[in-house]
Amino acid sequence: MKFAFIIDPISKLDPGHDTSVALMEAAQALGHEVWTTQVEELSVVNSQAWALLEPVQLQPAELVDGRWVVSQQWYSISQAAFRPLEDMDAVFMRTDPPVTIPYLYATYILDYINPEKTLVVNTPSGLRMANEKMYALQFQDVIPETIVSRDKAVIKKFVEKQGAAVLKPLGGKAGEGILFLEAGDRNFNSLIEVSTQRGREPVMIQTYLPAAKEGDKRIILLNGEAIGAVNRIPTGSEFRGNMAVGGRVAPTEITEQDRKICDRLASQLRKDGLYFVGIDVIGGYLTEVNVTSPTGIREIDRLSNIRVGKQVIEWVERKEEV
Repeated sequence: MKFAFIIDPISKLDPGHDTSVALMEAAQALGHEVWTTQVEELSVVNSQAWALLEPVQLQPAELVDGRWVVSQQWYSISQAAFRPLEDMDAVFMRTDPPVTIPYLYATYILDYINPEKTLVVNTPSGLRMANEKMYALQFQDVIPETIVSRDKAVIKKFVEKQGAAVLKPLGGKAGEGILFLEAGDRNFNSLIEVSTQRGREPVMIQTYLPAAKEGDKRIILLNGEAIGAVNRIPTGSEFRGNMAVGGRVAPTEITEQDRKICDRLASQLRKDGLYFVGIDVIGGYLTEVNVTSPTGIREIDRLSNIRVGKQVIEWVERKEEV
């Protein structure tokens, strides 16, 4: 089979951390061709999606004494070819957020891949539909108390009621721009003005969950089923557990409550074509649904001694056989 991965420049990926690299390694290990491209290399020709695709050979990372060890020259690229994406059996859209206008245009181009010929993970329509903060709001019974607003008065009233809350930009990633809010903070007005671009952009406000001190659990879902998890624990004075801001990772179990949350999401995720998803769970509550380029595979594999990437590629193999 042929697998194409739409990624950020491969030279900028961290092979010991990036989930995209783990997926590419898994595809190569199972005997498939691996090709890469970037959103700026996508085109529509004769009503078909095309891309400048580069075949890639990977030197897989090795797990040694509990850490990933990678070769200095961990990939090599052969001659690029401009070809239809329908030549591929599967296309993984793995460009990191934020979801910008060029990103949205890329999803429109991917609409011109015939789904009967090529599987796109995640589907273009699903990516457009599922803002990673807003998508969770439809599952009211499993999320903490949450509002979305640009109105300072509305936000202030909510924070005063909750006592403490967390503010999240709707287009943020990796913990960027997330703020801890307390009623009575003398900086409150300024924080809201900066975060909402002076009332021009709405933000998400969630009640603060004290369980966040114990970790922010990332659970990887494949076609609605939980296949692995890792706990991300804040360090020092930082209240965020995101790995990108220094959160410590630790092994964790998928609990009965976690599975109830996954079951609650499963049918909607499948309906929306969101096959490969990372959800965030704090204290038994769903806080986010990550669909653009969910990460965590390297950490799950390292801590739990499983191969999540292999499970994903084998699922694609089975789906393509149907």
